[in-house]
Amino acid sequence: MRETQGIRWTLACLTLLCVSLAGGCSFNRGTIGDALNQETVSAIKKGVSTRTEVVSALGAPDRVVEANGHEILQYYRYDIKAKGLFLLVLNLSRINVMTDDLYVFLNKNGVVDEVVFGKRTDRLEFQFWPFGD
Repeated sequence: MRETQGIRWTLACLTLLCVSLAGGCSFNRGTIGDALNQETVSAIKKGVSTRTEVVSALGAPDRVVEANGHEILQYYRYDIKAKGLFLLVLNLSRINVMTDDLYVFLNKNGVVDEVVFGKRTDRLEFQFWPFGD
């Protein structure tokens, strides 16, 4: 009788161990917005280009903000990489996000006063380890 209980206990522990280790991995990537081309951005000239020329070159902006006497056209692109290890009792995941942002400042006459462009999505890498760098 004791042997049967010992075997049942061992089988129950092995089953619990197998179920707790069962799981999977996930690797995902997504982008939001259109890619911003450096040559197109460089063609926007301060004091020369107009709102119409900017919109013709880049399309409709993702956001329009009015601040401090300027109309600001914002274009952005988000690049997202996510990965994870999913176990029954423990889940580890990490999500990395980088953005490309373009801000075009227009004066009251609709002429470009300033262009600010930051491109960071080309530096985004997969990092599986969920803790720190």
